Amino acid sequence: MIELLLQAEGALSVGLLDRAEALYRQVIAADPHNSIAVVGLARVTLERSDEVGALTFARRALAIDPENNAAQRMVQRLEEVLRARGVSIGPAEAGPVGAASVERAADAEVGPPAPSQARWEPFGAEPERRSYLDRLLRRRPRSP
Repeated sequence: MIELLLQAEGALSVGLLDRAEALYRQVIAADPHNSIAVVGLARVTLERSDEVGALTFARRALAIDPENNAAQRMVQRLEEVLRARGVSIGPAEAGPVGAASVERAADAEVGPPAPSQARWEPFGAEPERRSYLDRLLRRRPRSP
C-alpha cells in the first residue's frame, strides 16, 4: 500500500495526474478507509482546477480521519477561498466513505471556477512545478 502511495505522490509531483489518480483509486479499492489516498484524490482534483470537487474529497478524508492535518488544512483553505468567491459549498457530508462514495464525488458535476479568478498568479519567481494546492495554501487573503 505504501509503495502505491509513494508512486502516486511521485506521479502527482511531475504532473501525471491520470496516473496519480489511478494509483490513489487502487489504494482506495483495497482500503476504503485510507484517508491519505482520499487526500491524494483531492489534490489531483485541485490540480485539475476543480476546487469544489477537491473540497468534497478533503471532507471525505476528514470523515475517515479527523486528525488528518493535510485534510484539515485543505478543507479550511478551500472553504475560505470558495466563500470569498461566493460559491455555495453546502455542509460537510457525513456517513461512511468507501470506494463507491469516492466514485460519486469524482462524478459530481461541478462548474468551472469564475473566469476572473480561475488562476492565481504567484508573487515572485516560484518554481513552475509547485502544485496548485501549495500555491493555494500559501496565498494570503488580501486586505480590503
